[in-house]
Amino acid sequence: MRAIARRLGFYLVTAIVAVSLDFLIPRLIPGNPVDALLSKAQGQTFSKATITALDEQFGVNTTASLWAQYVHFWSNAVHFDFGISISNGFEPVGSVIAGAAPWTLGLVGVSTVISFAGGTTIGALVGWRRGSWLDNLLPVVTFFQAAPYFFLAFLAVVLFGVDLGWFPTEGAHDNLDFPAWNWTYISDVLDHAVLPALTIVIASAAGWIVSMRNVMLSTMDEDYVLLAAAKGLPKRQVIWYAARNAILPSVSGFALSIGFIVSGALLTEIVFSYPGLGLLLVNAVSENDYGLLQGIFLLITFAVLLANLIADFIYVFLDPRTRQEA
Repeated sequence: MRAIARRLGFYLVTAIVAVSLDFLIPRLIPGNPVDALLSKAQGQTFSKATITALDEQFGVNTTASLWAQYVHFWSNAVHFDFGISISNGFEPVGSVIAGAAPWTLGLVGVSTVISFAGGTTIGALVGWRRGSWLDNLLPVVTFFQAAPYFFLAFLAVVLFGVDLGWFPTEGAHDNLDFPAWNWTYISDVLDHAVLPALTIVIASAAGWIVSMRNVMLSTMDEDYVLLAAAKGLPKRQVIWYAARNAILPSVSGFALSIGFIVSGALLTEIVFSYPGLGLLLVNAVSENDYGLLQGIFLLITFAVLLANLIADFIYVFLDPRTRQEA
């Protein structure tokens, strides 16, 4: 289909630009990133081969042309090889990110799906039952929509963590818990994830409720909805017809806002000291860990592009007109 082909072409160009920017970041930063890296070694010695490899990675003290370095960077990026991480005991960047990414994927992925599904469903019901007591929820929802993620995170820490003591306020599990597939460890992980997940869900769902409700109000006045109701179709089926069309702008909005959701989730991880990419990112910035920054930036970029691509596929599936135009 031509519509999907055009989108795939756009995402391909975006991915190339993202990798190119990732290549240029350490080369545009003033100073010598290799010297900054070695200064963090705390007396450790590196072999000449290791220093040469770092020079080639960051384009320092090398006779290779910029184009040759760019091609070499692409080769490393394909294998997700960004050297070593100075802020994590000089472990390979790929290993460090592999340890943190599942925590972020589980937290952000599940929370985003819950917030979108729940927000659009509640918004459709509020739009359908306009004028009822459900409309009284809108001022509260509007407040949560405007509140930053980190502000809600601090409120959750103070209220549910410090004052009430219902949930832990930092980390992903107790330090004494050994990772294992048993209920003790899993329940501990879920207990630690409640507050950061709740923050993301509330902050994200509020926007979907408001947008879905507003679109649902206009959709309910469409002729095909009034005709379906006049023919005596079950109320549940009429709501489905209206909601299926009203959700299309929300799907497009989801594709556009996924980047803001991810950035807000990373801030939430920092507030709760959650061992995901957000906490890893702030440590990499404070330690001038260029290789880790490159790896995280590229991973987040491709994750956002993939989420947008999936949203585009869902939009095409929900709206037959896009398939007919293609």
